[in-house]
Amino acid sequence: MKPYATWKYILLVLVAAFGVLYSLPNLYGDEPSVQISTNGGDSLPAGFAAQVAKSMQQAKLNPTGSALEGQQWVVRLPDGSEQLQAAEALKRDLGPQYVVALNLAPKTPAWLSALGARPMALGLDLRGGVHFLLEVDIDDVRTKAVNRYLTDLPAYLRREDIRYTGRRQAGDAVVLEFADVERLAAAQKSIHKEYPELDLVTPDNVQPPVLQARISESEGKRIVEFAIKQNLTTLRNRVNQLGVAEPVVQRQGANRIVVQLPGVQDTTRVKDLLGATATLEYRAVDQDADADSAAASGILPPGDELFLHRGDRRPYLLKKDIIASGDQLVDASATVDENGQPAVSVTLDGVGGKRMLAFTEKNVGKLMAVVYRETEIVTTYNAQGEPLRSRNQIEEIISVATIRGVFSKRFQTTGLESRESQNLAVLLRAGALAAPVEIVEERTVGPSLGADNIRQGFSAAALGLVLVAIFMALYYRVFGLFAIAALLMNLVVVIAVLSMLQATLTMPGIAGIVLHMGIAVDANVLIYERIREELRNGNTPHTAIQAGYDRAFLTIADANISVLIATVVLFALGAGPVKGFAITLTIGIISSQFTAIVGSRALAQLFFARKRLTDVPVW
Repeated sequence: MKPYATWKYILLVLVAAFGVLYSLPNLYGDEPSVQISTNGGDSLPAGFAAQVAKSMQQAKLNPTGSALEGQQWVVRLPDGSEQLQAAEALKRDLGPQYVVALNLAPKTPAWLSALGARPMALGLDLRGGVHFLLEVDIDDVRTKAVNRYLTDLPAYLRREDIRYTGRRQAGDAVVLEFADVERLAAAQKSIHKEYPELDLVTPDNVQPPVLQARISESEGKRIVEFAIKQNLTTLRNRVNQLGVAEPVVQRQGANRIVVQLPGVQDTTRVKDLLGATATLEYRAVDQDADADSAAASGILPPGDELFLHRGDRRPYLLKKDIIASGDQLVDASATVDENGQPAVSVTLDGVGGKRMLAFTEKNVGKLMAVVYRETEIVTTYNAQGEPLRSRNQIEEIISVATIRGVFSKRFQTTGLESRESQNLAVLLRAGALAAPVEIVEERTVGPSLGADNIRQGFSAAALGLVLVAIFMALYYRVFGLFAIAALLMNLVVVIAVLSMLQATLTMPGIAGIVLHMGIAVDANVLIYERIREELRNGNTPHTAIQAGYDRAFLTIADANISVLIATVVLFALGAGPVKGFAITLTIGIISSQFTAIVGSRALAQLFFARKRLTDVPVW
């Protein structure tokens, strides 16, 4: 046999060391814990450790650990019952400004964590929790857009002094009637310039002349996409208020949203939160009155309301008249102004733009505030420690800016830091659901069922490994043992890669691992059958082994590429669990290409290279 390259042995050792190191955290398991963070994502205040310790002492609980981990404070408990007691006590004692979440904290040693080694995340079917499938009403989105243009277009024509004789809605079109063709042509030219997103059609032989305005296909897609993205942002912000560790809020298909909350069993609470309302208001700041005095005395000037700023809690007196509200918001995004400073670009609909124009023409140089309103369900506790649920109205200012010029439907909010501009854009988009959502599927997975799924998945993987090992050892003898060693290394590498990627492991993912074990040994089967064929052709044992590994490579690669094509299609077209299956299968196949060829060949080289063989030890 030809000498085997030294660098291949070194590579094999490095891959094995990597696999063992980064799969180790999965052996340590996890323990019940409670993680605490601030609502705004800010750093925890000094002395917070003492607050947590006092709360635990009053609840007569003995945590196994309590420390700052990253940006969150994590309290570790010995069992699930004490975890629930600790969460209730901390929610009651710390107040609503903190998010208290149930979690399972890994027991990974500090030296492994320092190397970035973490255990795999478990999916909903393995941890337990609730699953909702929400459907966005895109027809409502289109209807709202048509209704908006039904108001905006006549208002625009009046400002341009172009007379029309009638207006109506016909399906998805806004129909404007004119007294003559000349006015219709003038209206068509003007509307096309101001509203390029509309398709304008003038039917022939229709009296009186009419102009049909429809939302273009590209604009219709943009409106729907924006509505779904806004709903995603809104739902993510609302789910964060539940204090759930590692929630999943993602789009599925054209108009559906999946919400998965691991560890949550109370579906009523989730429904209350998802159904909460939120909106935005643009208001003028009353700069002639003293807001601090009004806040201290409680006496407000006529026509004013008192609000606090979200950041510094500074009081402001705002006029009751609303310039524009969140339901008139068309788009919002973080950008930069003409000086390169962070800003938020906002687009209002026609009604909101008209009111904004009228206000800014008279108030250049004055202040305008953005008020955020939301109704949320809050849980409090009575003297007996029993939870009491009530609705809480949040009203606070998220931005105060100077009006630097006259603007209408499109404008910028400046005077913000980079992070503040990003946050404000998110808040503007997440102020309210852009379209109604309906729960079309609801599923609850209990924690005991999740534990059963883990046991069953582990049993299936172990049984599959044992059966494959028995077959390979009996049929291919020593070479079968090489294949088993390569398969074990392959499993270790797959687990290490999944842990490094922090991929969420689900039952379909476990199925992918079990399936890939059979596919992985296929490579060794092809190699060994090629060796037998070379022996039948009269080659010596060493030559047959050498040729078996060399000539089976392309066959193995072709087989694996065929399977990889199928897994890529599964990943591209599938959703949720199907993607998990495709990911684990793909990683396993790529890993097996290395371990089956390089790993088992290295073992064969070590065992047989210096021995005189009269036959190859296979049946």
